[in-house]
Amino acid sequence: MTAPTPVLAHTHQMDPAVLAEIRAFLDTAFEGDFSDEDWDHTLGGVHAYVTGDAGILAHGSVVQRRVRYAGRSYRTGYVEGVAVRAGRRREGLGGQVMAALEGVLDGAYDLGALSASASGAPLYRARGWWAWPGRIAAQGPDGTVPLPHEEGSAYLRGTGGGPLPFPAGSAETGTLQFDWRDGDVL
Repeated sequence: MTAPTPVLAHTHQMDPAVLAEIRAFLDTAFEGDFSDEDWDHTLGGVHAYVTGDAGILAHGSVVQRRVRYAGRSYRTGYVEGVAVRAGRRREGLGGQVMAALEGVLDGAYDLGALSASASGAPLYRARGWWAWPGRIAAQGPDGTVPLPHEEGSAYLRGTGGGPLPFPAGSAETGTLQFDWRDGDVL
């Protein structure tokens, strides 16, 4: 039996019925903790998803965001909506989705970023992502908004498997500032 291969498609290329199926899948996979804002955050970029007889088995997307560090703004591929169907976890489907998304990151962005749950963090660490050890903030409508509750959950990856475009050793003294958006900023 051949392993399913992820489909890569930009949001604008996708059939509305497939997008609706992905939304329903994410609602189920996140056990009702997937808001309209979370859905909005997954749109407008490239989706990687795997299908099978039961429908969508795994999904993730990468969208463009801006991240500031040490006075410079970086074009960042931000990974969103990564999930695997409950009965199909630990089969490598999440890794396949991430590999496809990392290919997009490597070809289009200065770095990759995501916010990991405790259950998702091992997948990302195994793929070379590492937790940002410094401060996290957002450039809000009225200025910088510290996000201490996000510290420890932001994971980064240099493109091409290489280093980040800024010195990682300076993380303890610097603040990573994400662009503002409605809902969860990370």
